[in-house]
Amino acid sequence: MPLLGIMNSRGQPDAVEVELIRSLFYAFVPAAIMSVGFALCGALIVWKTRDPLLFCLLVSGLLVSATRLVVTHFAASSIRRKDLTIGEARRIEGRFALPYVGFAALLGMFGQRTMALPFPAIHMLLMCMLVGYCAGVAAGIALRPKIAIPSMLVSIVPAALTALAKPDATYWTMSLFVLALLAGGIHSMGRRHHRAIRNTGLRMTFAALARKDGLTALPNRLALREWFDDNVSYAHAYGAIAVHYLDLNGFKPINDTYGHPAGDALLTAAARRIAHTIRDSDMAARLGGDEFAIIQRDIAHPQEAELLARRLCAAIARPFKIDEHDLKISASIGYVVSNDRAHDLEHLLSLADKGLYASKRGDRGITGFSLDDDQRAAA
Repeated sequence: MPLLGIMNSRGQPDAVEVELIRSLFYAFVPAAIMSVGFALCGALIVWKTRDPLLFCLLVSGLLVSATRLVVTHFAASSIRRKDLTIGEARRIEGRFALPYVGFAALLGMFGQRTMALPFPAIHMLLMCMLVGYCAGVAAGIALRPKIAIPSMLVSIVPAALTALAKPDATYWTMSLFVLALLAGGIHSMGRRHHRAIRNTGLRMTFAALARKDGLTALPNRLALREWFDDNVSYAHAYGAIAVHYLDLNGFKPINDTYGHPAGDALLTAAARRIAHTIRDSDMAARLGGDEFAIIQRDIAHPQEAELLARRLCAAIARPFKIDEHDLKISASIGYVVSNDRAHDLEHLLSLADKGLYASKRGDRGITGFSLDDDQRAAA
């Protein structure tokens, strides 16, 4: 699906938003460090104050923090999936956000309670912990400000306002300074978020263009290789695979007679027919010129590869309407079927190309064979 093809309500491409949601799960180590820091500083504050409410808040905060780390750890594998949809990504983000903001709220209550107690010696430790937490939020999840900003506000504002209410100019200065830092951090976070949207969008657009054939809009050889690695070589899938090598017969005379624009239009139309003939789980790519490759995965019988080859030939054989001309071409196909997913793509393409050569030399249209029994079948 094109990167800019589906827009969400804010006009932001869904593919970009998925990538920004993934960024939440790169901050596991800082989150773990913050949990340890909260445990140590919180335990010291509780020990110094002997306050039962602080003890309850400390225990609750540690439980929620542990939940946050567990959710982050177990969701990390799901969030890295290449086929992740925007709906799935938002649900994972919701599971991440609940304990994350919950911990920030408990931290804010812990800070407010500590600042309200008459223990000036521990107030500095508290503010250092709160400022450090906000800095960690800004560094770790700034690309999702709808989670980061509420977390920063609920964690540090209660303690800062409590300090501001004290009849002491030192506390006033400290509170105003902390709030100014918070405002500056939120402003910088917004700018960083907008830059990330733009840069991520550009990066993904360029990556998509590098993997797409400029004429037919089909995937190119690079995209075919990556798809093969992700969906065949390293995938937990079932059934055999078939690699088809397709060549258009009669294309060059049409290109020479009607000109390159007509030839390009014919290639594009043929590519569309190929794409509409295969399943969503399969892959078609233009290799160059009038040659195409199709990877058919999870097939139960080798006959399924022959049936697809026949459907492709039938689709190409139908007349094409190009510039008021009814143009007719045909296709030759060589294919190879294998149950061994350890075979390299280039090796399979080479074998399918040999089948294609046999088809064109023998004027048979389709030649295929299975690597497992090495028995050739021609159609």
